Amino acid sequence: MSPPSHPGSGRRTPWRSPLRGPWLTSVFGLLLLVGIPVLFVTGLLSYAAYNPDLSPVNDKTPDKGLLGFYLFSWPTNPSWLYRVTQGVHVTLGIVLIPVLLAKLWSVVPKLFERPPVRSLAHGLERLSLLALVGGGLFVFATGVLNVQLDYIFPGSFYPLHFYGSWVFMAAFVVHAVLRFPRMVRSLKGRDLRAELRTPVSRTTPEPPDETGLVSPDPAPPTISRRGALGMVGAGSAALLVVTAGQSIGGPLRETALLAPHNREPGRGPNGFQINKTAAAVGITARDMGADWRLVLRGGDRELALTRQEVLRLPQHGAALPIACVEGWSTPDQRWEGVRLADLAALGGLGERAPGVLVESLQQHGSFRTVALRDNQVRDPRSLLALKVNGAELSPDHGYPARIIVPNAPGVQNTKWVTRLSFGETG
Repeated sequence: MSPPSHPGSGRRTPWRSPLRGPWLTSVFGLLLLVGIPVLFVTGLLSYAAYNPDLSPVNDKTPDKGLLGFYLFSWPTNPSWLYRVTQGVHVTLGIVLIPVLLAKLWSVVPKLFERPPVRSLAHGLERLSLLALVGGGLFVFATGVLNVQLDYIFPGSFYPLHFYGSWVFMAAFVVHAVLRFPRMVRSLKGRDLRAELRTPVSRTTPEPPDETGLVSPDPAPPTISRRGALGMVGAGSAALLVVTAGQSIGGPLRETALLAPHNREPGRGPNGFQINKTAAAVGITARDMGADWRLVLRGGDRELALTRQEVLRLPQHGAALPIACVEGWSTPDQRWEGVRLADLAALGGLGERAPGVLVESLQQHGSFRTVALRDNQVRDPRSLLALKVNGAELSPDHGYPARIIVPNAPGVQNTKWVTRLSFGETG
């Protein structure tokens, strides 16, 4: 007698693993149910940190509409907040990849059901699965490529990842609500500790049920459920080890083998991470030379200062990190320069400094112009930095002058600043 077919397929099923079933799928689902909301919330916080509602120059998703309902003025305290939230976002996203792939493996029979649509309700369910699986793979893939600085996808990372995340999260919420009761029943149906003690020799298929995940023709087991869970856990642990160091920094940075920023770029006061070099964005020695001027605008008033004139203004210091959307960050660096609030006052705007539009010598690429909120300008740690760790800024760190603002994403700490327009947002 030939082996039975998968329900509704009319043919012998190729999915014969004896491990597949509602319980194993539910274990992976529970892990994702905890991890993905954390990813989503930290992703929303990262989006808010760019202050996209402040100015068009900050907003890479101008058609977001209601999807920007939660935006708020991004704070400057604590100064390490963005470093932590974005580090968690990137590290957790990479750590969850083995869990996501294991979950997809566990439900693969459902993805290839035949016939693909049996009724209107079944068709709607299939469409929701397409949004869930496709959205999940898209969001994780674009996130990993962004971390690796490999922009091989068409278009800008920001809108692709932003809109893809909303599609994925909407499908995830619907799926979680519909499947939660079944997941709870499945998890209660088997004892986790007993499964972790069960060797391959005593591994048996789960009882058939209406989900269609259990193979009607199971093959002999080659690994136990304990082994499968251990393999996924080991994969996540390995990814944690080779990723987290880029956010934690210090000696652990060199353990981040899969991160582009797993080595310090050099020694000395300027020997810490960068994304863009001066040469890469077309800035020459002449641009940074004696003809450089800092232009201050405030209302109808405009001043042009040489670097020596800026150096003669009252100088202040601040110990602040740099943290970027790719998940890497630096420890606190000691910055020295002129407070943005003092520059606003010099421009005739008094003590209640407004927001500022910051423009760079950089002529091409994203975020060569950014807008900062008034709370960011007024923070006494917000500087037009001229030195770092007791030395002049290097060209790659923004010489002649750069912005440093507590708790701002790295791209908003503009390098090679040439103009500050207070009271303008672009």
